[in-house]
Amino acid sequence: MIRSSPQQAPEPATASAGELKLLERRRAGDQEAFARLVQLQGGALLRLATTFVQSPAVAEKVVQDSWLAALDKLGDFEGRSTPRTWLFQIVANKSRTRGAREGRSVPFSSLTGADDEGEPAGSLDRFDQDGMWKELAGPWSEQNPERLAQGVQTRAAIEQAIAALPEAQRAVITLRDIEGMEADEICNLLGVTLSNQRILLHRARAKVRQALERYMAGER
Repeated sequence: MIRSSPQQAPEPATASAGELKLLERRRAGDQEAFARLVQLQGGALLRLATTFVQSPAVAEKVVQDSWLAALDKLGDFEGRSTPRTWLFQIVANKSRTRGAREGRSVPFSSLTGADDEGEPAGSLDRFDQDGMWKELAGPWSEQNPERLAQGVQTRAAIEQAIAALPEAQRAVITLRDIEGMEADEICNLLGVTLSNQRILLHRARAKVRQALERYMAGER
């Protein structure tokens, strides 16, 4: 799996509780509470939006509209999901609306079998049941993988590989491996089945690994 700054990431339950308190404070009229929520989740929401739309400017506009929508719907939040998941759903809906208006919206479920061109042979056998690599990529076995994963150039290579993925694969690996969402949350968010989510994730991880192996071998 691919994680960004795992040592600094708060526990999900703790983060959710803190964000829920921020929403409650905003309901009580605390303007700074919502500003803090924007600070905490702004980057994640922008990453999600960019999985639906290609233009960074459009993605930023989608996120801005989503924050406004969240403020309008604040009274409707009943706590059935975490604040983070609720915000992600708003962004996903806004992104789909924007995509439909631009004539490029395609259901993720229809892309599962259509974007596997160039998938590395036997790629699904390279991961265990938890999605972890069975063997480290290339020279990783000779170095500290944690140190490598934290390197600026290595992170850039991973981000570039993810950005080059087909839309559905890019969305699933972003939500699962970068944002740390659970599989069932991703299925609800993207409207895919659990098996489709698993296939998309495996294909995405395989392609990112292949790109990273080329990078570690000195290919650019």
